[in-house]
Amino acid sequence: MVIIPAIDLKDGQCVRLRQGLMEDSTVFGSDPVAFAQQWVDKGARRLHLVDLNGAFAGKPVNGEVVTAIAKAFPELPIQIGGGIRNAETIQHYLDAGVNYVIIGTKAVKEPEFVKDMCQQFPGHIIVGLDAKDGYVATDGWAEVSEVKATDLAKQFAGYGVSEIVYTDIARDGMMQGVNVEATVAMAQASDIPVIASGGITNMDDIRALAEKASCGITAAITGRAIYEGSLDIQEAQAYCDSLGGQ
Repeated sequence: MVIIPAIDLKDGQCVRLRQGLMEDSTVFGSDPVAFAQQWVDKGARRLHLVDLNGAFAGKPVNGEVVTAIAKAFPELPIQIGGGIRNAETIQHYLDAGVNYVIIGTKAVKEPEFVKDMCQQFPGHIIVGLDAKDGYVATDGWAEVSEVKATDLAKQFAGYGVSEIVYTDIARDGMMQGVNVEATVAMAQASDIPVIASGGITNMDDIRALAEKASCGITAAITGRAIYEGSLDIQEAQAYCDSLGGQ
């Protein structure tokens, strides 16, 4: 299991939100590239970037920062989500050096779009499923649909999706622990590898997820915990490696 640091971008700054609320954000720094360097220095094998403004605007807003990070670390796999609604945006990010793009809102509203993009950009498409009480949320988590996250995951099976980032909104940024049960259910819903996200607070969460890695949980995204110091990336990755993970 790979530990993936999150860098959430809002107005060009590195922030963390609580339960996806833009008005409840904590600014951790004005230099996202420096934060990326910090996590790379600690042994990060991949970075998770989110354009928070883009998620609400429906188009990239912090694209220049994303490009700067990708150029600074050309050998490091980077994934980006937030405001990705068309092929042009995906092509732009891939040309900038990003490895994976995360389709969220568009995946819920137009599943066929995911299929088309997987065919157009094979090996580069991740689906982001953000759920509240098991139901998928869209538009920067502002809207909760009537679609069950696990049902949608099954629909994407066979499309060529590289991974699913599954986030429990109720836990995200709250430092209350990861929802292991819901994450396992997501992993078991299809054969698509799942990246756990939301609520990861300390080594107990990492251990709980790692124990279920065989179900199809291949990575864990962590944000507030590493910024506030309740989780150390090096320690977490070393533990996962000791279990025979990647």
